[in-house]
Amino acid sequence: MTTDSGRPRHLTILGSTGSIGVNTLDVVRQLGGRDAFEVMALTGNGNIELLAQQARETGAKLAVTADESQYMTLKDALSGSGVDVAAGVSGLDEAASLEAEWVMAAIVGTAGLAPTLKAASRGADIALANKECLVSAGELFVEAVRAGGGRLIPVDSEHSAIFQCLDNDQRHALERIVLTASGGPFRTHSREQMANVTVETARTHPNWSMGLKISVGSASMFNKALEMVEAKHLFGLRPDQVEVIVHPQSIVHSMVGYSDGSVIAQLGAPDMRTAIGYALTYPKRPKLDVERLDFAKLARLDFEAPDEKRFPALRLARTALERGGVQAAVMNAAEETAFNAFVASRIGFLGMAEIVEEVMERLISLPPARTIAEVFAADSEARRTAVQVIAIREQAA
Repeated sequence: MTTDSGRPRHLTILGSTGSIGVNTLDVVRQLGGRDAFEVMALTGNGNIELLAQQARETGAKLAVTADESQYMTLKDALSGSGVDVAAGVSGLDEAASLEAEWVMAAIVGTAGLAPTLKAASRGADIALANKECLVSAGELFVEAVRAGGGRLIPVDSEHSAIFQCLDNDQRHALERIVLTASGGPFRTHSREQMANVTVETARTHPNWSMGLKISVGSASMFNKALEMVEAKHLFGLRPDQVEVIVHPQSIVHSMVGYSDGSVIAQLGAPDMRTAIGYALTYPKRPKLDVERLDFAKLARLDFEAPDEKRFPALRLARTALERGGVQAAVMNAAEETAFNAFVASRIGFLGMAEIVEEVMERLISLPPARTIAEVFAADSEARRTAVQVIAIREQAA
């Protein structure tokens, strides 16, 4: 995809070695590769071999590993390629600062907030796959995009669906948005069964191919909880306008309801490349080699109400939305800390939500954040508190 001037479009991928980044590069190949796009920067973390391979293939100007200890490994892997190499926080900042018109924000977790803000502040179009930017920073992040003059285009399949269904000329008629959730691998499990869930069983999603963090988040429905907060900020909604429905087939990606009773939905096979391609070429639609729906073969689409007793993450998200302030940032930071403890086998699957709820209650009085620095301060306080809560639970076990 070339620009109006005929030159290749400049792009940067923050988080190129994760599932979103890998799929983004596949879309770039399908849409013309180097003839259509000039890759300014690619960033990754520990998968140095893949990062180096991607940088060589795309002819990226800069490759960055977030892990400073891997700097020389990456530099050696790219020796003679002409690709510049950087590492750590300063390297991510350099990648975000390069003059790419389009930036894929796919770094998982709060670590993606600072470089994405940097790219937004200089006016880049942000393809947002990082939920935490909006969950933690909310209005501050949206204002940074607005001030920079770029566009914020969602990449999560649910938010991309809403973005495609939302008629901005009829915003006065908008009643609600409905986020669909597959229900994950434990949709029909009892709480007793979920108490014995392991990392290996939690990482297997029935429909989507995703990384460990998002897969476990889908299994616990914390992923959907974060999407509720993200949707509120992305589309300027009231908390009561955000709904969740379980849809096991993952064919209807989300829906928008209007005042005349109409509900407009976006459907497609569960393939992230569709949402990525739409974000990369917006407002046009690209031709992509992805599965086409066969409605006769589908035969049926099922929907059911989510059970917030078995999946309390949804209740915690609604609590964070209603309280406002930094409660969503606290929820997110506590969830990331609890996730790491679960992966390390320090707590059980159900313990993640219990820890998040306790941290939210302990930090209910934190003041609203007026600056990004205050967002990071709240995030740090929530992580410290979560570590303390986990330690207390281990001592009591």
